[in-house]
Amino acid sequence: VTPEDLLKEHSADAVRYWAASGRLGTDAAYDTGQIKVGRRLAIKVLNAAKFVLSFPVPEGAQITHALDASMLTTLDRVVREATAAFENYDHARALELTEAFFWTFCDDYLELVKERAYNQADAGQASAALALRLALSTLLRLLAPVLAFATEEAWSWFEEGSIHTATWPEPLGIDGDPAVLTAASEALIGIRRAKTEAKASQKTPVARLVLRAPDATA
Repeated sequence: VTPEDLLKEHSADAVRYWAASGRLGTDAAYDTGQIKVGRRLAIKVLNAAKFVLSFPVPEGAQITHALDASMLTTLDRVVREATAAFENYDHARALELTEAFFWTFCDDYLELVKERAYNQADAGQASAALALRLALSTLLRLLAPVLAFATEEAWSWFEEGSIHTATWPEPLGIDGDPAVLTAASEALIGIRRAKTEAKASQKTPVARLVLRAPDATA
Protein backbone atom coordinates (compact mmCIF):
# COMPACT_ATOMS: atom_id res chain seq x y z
CA VAL A 1 0.00 0.00 0.00
CA THR A 2 1.51 3.32 -1.01
CA PRO A 3 1.05 5.98 1.66
CA GLU A 4 0.08 9.06 -0.38
CA ASP A 5 -3.67 8.42 -0.46
CA LEU A 6 -3.65 7.31 3.18
CA LEU A 7 -1.97 10.55 4.23
CA LYS A 8 -4.54 12.60 2.34
CA GLU A 9 -7.49 10.69 3.75
CA HIS A 10 -6.43 10.14 7.37
CA SER A 11 -3.56 12.64 8.04
CA ALA A 12 0.13 11.97 8.53
CA ASP A 13 -0.28 11.72 12.31
CA ALA A 14 -2.86 8.94 11.97
CA VAL A 15 -0.59 6.91 9.68
CA ARG A 16 2.39 7.50 11.98
CA TYR A 17 0.26 6.25 14.89
CA TRP A 18 -0.51 3.00 13.06
CA ALA A 19 3.17 2.53 12.16
CA ALA A 20 4.34 3.32 15.70
CA SER A 21 1.94 0.76 17.15
CA GLY A 22 3.93 -2.05 15.53
CA ARG A 23 6.73 -3.54 17.60
CA LEU A 24 10.22 -4.06 16.22
CA GLY A 25 10.75 -7.56 14.88
CA THR A 26 7.06 -8.29 14.30
CA ASP A 27 5.02 -7.98 11.13
CA ALA A 28 2.45 -5.17 11.19
CA ALA A 29 -0.61 -5.66 9.00
CA TYR A 30 -2.09 -2.62 7.28
CA ASP A 31 -5.05 -1.68 9.49
CA THR A 32 -7.44 1.15 8.59
CA GLY A 33 -9.12 0.76 11.98
CA GLN A 34 -5.86 1.48 13.79
CA ILE A 35 -5.26 4.49 11.56
CA LYS A 36 -8.70 5.86 12.49
CA VAL A 37 -7.86 5.42 16.17
CA GLY A 38 -4.75 7.51 15.58
CA ARG A 39 -6.76 10.25 13.90
CA ARG A 40 -9.18 10.30 16.82
CA LEU A 41 -6.27 10.60 19.24
CA ALA A 42 -4.72 13.49 17.29
CA ILE A 43 -8.03 15.37 17.26
CA LYS A 44 -8.49 14.73 20.99
CA VAL A 45 -5.01 16.14 21.67
CA LEU A 46 -5.96 19.39 19.92
CA ASN A 47 -9.32 19.64 21.70
CA ALA A 48 -7.84 18.85 25.11
CA ALA A 49 -5.11 21.45 24.59
CA LYS A 50 -7.68 24.13 23.74
CA PHE A 51 -9.65 23.27 26.86
CA VAL A 52 -6.62 23.26 29.18
CA LEU A 53 -5.30 26.55 27.78
CA SER A 54 -8.65 28.24 28.47
CA PHE A 55 -7.59 28.37 32.14
CA PRO A 56 -4.81 30.95 32.70
CA VAL A 57 -2.32 29.96 35.41
CA PRO A 58 -2.28 32.59 38.20
CA GLU A 59 1.12 33.95 39.18
CA GLY A 60 2.57 32.05 42.11
CA ALA A 61 0.24 29.07 41.61
CA GLN A 62 1.20 25.88 43.47
CA ILE A 63 -0.12 22.33 43.56
CA THR A 64 -2.21 22.18 46.74
CA HIS A 65 -5.06 19.77 45.93
CA ALA A 66 -4.72 16.02 46.53
CA LEU A 67 -6.31 15.09 43.20
CA ASP A 68 -3.95 17.36 41.24
CA ALA A 69 -0.92 15.96 43.06
CA SER A 70 -2.15 12.42 42.44
CA MET A 71 -2.55 13.01 38.70
CA LEU A 72 0.93 14.55 38.36
CA THR A 73 2.55 11.78 40.42
CA THR A 74 0.91 9.22 38.15
CA LEU A 75 2.17 11.15 35.13
CA ASP A 76 5.71 11.10 36.58
CA ARG A 77 5.55 7.30 36.52
CA VAL A 78 4.44 7.39 32.88
CA VAL A 79 7.37 9.67 32.01
CA ARG A 80 9.86 7.31 33.64
CA GLU A 81 8.40 4.17 32.06
CA ALA A 82 7.90 5.70 28.58
CA THR A 83 11.43 7.11 28.61
CA ALA A 84 12.84 3.70 29.56
CA ALA A 85 10.83 2.12 26.74
CA PHE A 86 12.22 4.56 24.18
CA GLU A 87 15.75 3.94 25.45
CA ASN A 88 15.14 0.23 24.83
CA TYR A 89 13.85 0.97 21.30
CA ASP A 90 10.35 -0.13 22.33
CA HIS A 91 8.47 2.81 20.83
CA ALA A 92 5.18 0.88 20.77
CA ARG A 93 5.32 0.39 24.55
CA ALA A 94 6.09 4.08 25.08
CA LEU A 95 3.06 5.02 22.98
CA GLU A 96 0.85 2.49 24.78
CA LEU A 97 1.77 3.87 28.22
CA THR A 98 1.32 7.50 27.19
CA GLU A 99 -1.93 6.95 25.35
CA ALA A 100 -3.49 5.03 28.26
CA PHE A 101 -2.71 7.87 30.66
CA PHE A 102 -3.88 10.52 28.18
CA TRP A 103 -7.36 8.97 27.98
CA THR A 104 -7.57 8.73 31.78
CA PHE A 105 -6.52 12.38 31.91
CA CYS A 106 -9.23 13.40 29.43
CA ASP A 107 -12.08 11.11 30.46
CA ASP A 108 -11.64 11.24 34.23
CA TYR A 109 -9.32 13.97 35.51
CA LEU A 110 -10.65 16.75 33.26
CA GLU A 111 -14.21 15.86 34.23
CA LEU A 112 -13.34 15.88 37.92
CA VAL A 113 -11.39 19.14 37.86
CA LYS A 114 -13.14 21.40 35.36
CA GLU A 115 -15.66 22.96 37.75
CA ARG A 116 -12.88 23.84 40.20
CA ALA A 117 -10.74 25.19 37.37
CA TYR A 118 -13.60 27.44 36.22
CA ASN A 119 -14.41 28.74 39.72
CA GLN A 120 -12.16 31.71 40.48
CA ALA A 121 -13.55 31.80 44.02
CA ASP A 122 -12.42 28.23 44.75
CA ALA A 123 -9.23 28.03 46.82
CA GLY A 124 -8.11 25.11 44.65
CA GLN A 125 -8.56 26.91 41.31
CA ALA A 126 -4.90 27.89 40.94
CA SER A 127 -3.79 24.34 41.74
CA ALA A 128 -6.12 22.96 39.06
CA ALA A 129 -4.97 25.43 36.39
CA LEU A 130 -1.30 24.74 37.11
CA ALA A 131 -1.78 20.97 37.14
CA LEU A 132 -3.59 21.10 33.81
CA ARG A 133 -0.82 23.17 32.20
CA LEU A 134 1.99 20.98 33.57
CA ALA A 135 0.25 17.83 32.37
CA LEU A 136 -0.41 19.27 28.92
CA SER A 137 3.22 20.29 28.45
CA THR A 138 4.42 16.83 29.47
CA LEU A 139 1.88 14.87 27.44
CA LEU A 140 2.50 16.84 24.27
CA ARG A 141 6.22 16.11 24.45
CA LEU A 142 5.62 12.42 25.17
CA LEU A 143 3.33 12.16 22.14
CA ALA A 144 5.42 14.35 19.82
CA PRO A 145 7.47 11.51 18.24
CA VAL A 146 4.23 9.91 17.02
CA LEU A 147 1.69 12.75 16.59
CA ALA A 148 4.27 15.08 15.10
CA PHE A 149 1.89 17.63 13.60
CA ALA A 150 -0.92 17.81 16.17
CA THR A 151 1.52 18.23 19.03
CA GLU A 152 3.48 20.91 17.14
CA GLU A 153 0.26 22.86 16.54
CA ALA A 154 -0.90 22.63 20.16
CA TRP A 155 2.60 23.51 21.46
CA SER A 156 2.62 26.69 19.35
CA TRP A 157 -0.45 27.94 21.21
CA PHE A 158 1.47 28.52 24.44
CA GLU A 159 5.19 27.93 23.89
CA GLU A 160 7.90 29.46 21.68
CA GLY A 161 9.78 27.39 19.11
CA SER A 162 9.18 23.85 17.92
CA ILE A 163 8.16 21.05 20.25
CA HIS A 164 10.65 18.88 18.36
CA THR A 165 13.56 20.92 19.69
CA ALA A 166 12.12 21.18 23.22
CA THR A 167 13.64 19.19 26.07
CA TRP A 168 12.29 15.71 26.74
CA PRO A 169 10.00 15.70 29.80
CA GLU A 170 11.36 14.67 33.17
CA PRO A 171 9.42 13.70 36.33
CA LEU A 172 8.19 16.79 38.17
CA GLY A 173 8.64 15.25 41.60
CA ILE A 174 5.20 16.23 42.88
CA ASP A 175 4.45 14.42 46.15
CA GLY A 176 1.04 12.85 45.62
CA ASP A 177 -0.78 9.56 46.16
CA PRO A 178 -1.60 7.82 42.85
CA ALA A 179 -4.43 5.93 44.59
CA VAL A 180 -6.49 9.14 44.79
CA LEU A 181 -6.86 9.44 41.01
CA THR A 182 -7.41 5.69 40.69
CA ALA A 183 -10.22 5.71 43.26
CA ALA A 184 -11.87 8.79 41.74
CA SER A 185 -11.71 7.21 38.27
CA GLU A 186 -13.30 4.01 39.56
CA ALA A 187 -16.11 6.04 41.12
CA LEU A 188 -16.72 7.85 37.84
CA ILE A 189 -16.80 4.56 35.94
CA GLY A 190 -19.37 3.22 38.40
CA ILE A 191 -21.57 6.29 37.99
CA ARG A 192 -21.40 6.09 34.21
CA ARG A 193 -22.21 2.37 34.29
CA ALA A 194 -25.22 2.99 36.53
CA LYS A 195 -26.55 5.61 34.12
CA THR A 196 -26.04 3.29 31.17
CA GLU A 197 -27.85 0.44 32.94
CA ALA A 198 -30.70 2.84 33.76
CA LYS A 199 -30.74 3.85 30.07
CA ALA A 200 -30.25 7.48 31.12
CA SER A 201 -28.15 10.11 29.39
CA GLN A 202 -24.69 10.62 30.88
CA LYS A 203 -25.72 14.28 31.40
CA THR A 204 -28.59 13.27 33.70
CA PRO A 205 -28.09 14.82 37.17
CA VAL A 206 -27.56 12.31 39.96
CA ALA A 207 -30.21 12.64 42.69
CA ARG A 208 -28.46 10.35 45.18
CA LEU A 209 -25.06 8.71 45.20
CA VAL A 210 -23.67 6.12 47.59
CA LEU A 211 -20.05 5.07 47.26
CA ARG A 212 -18.82 1.95 49.04
CA ALA A 213 -15.14 1.06 49.30
CA PRO A 214 -12.57 -0.42 51.68
CA ASP A 215 -11.45 2.06 54.34
CA ALA A 216 -8.07 2.69 52.70
CA THR A 217 -9.67 3.48 49.34
CA ALA A 218 -12.44 5.58 50.87
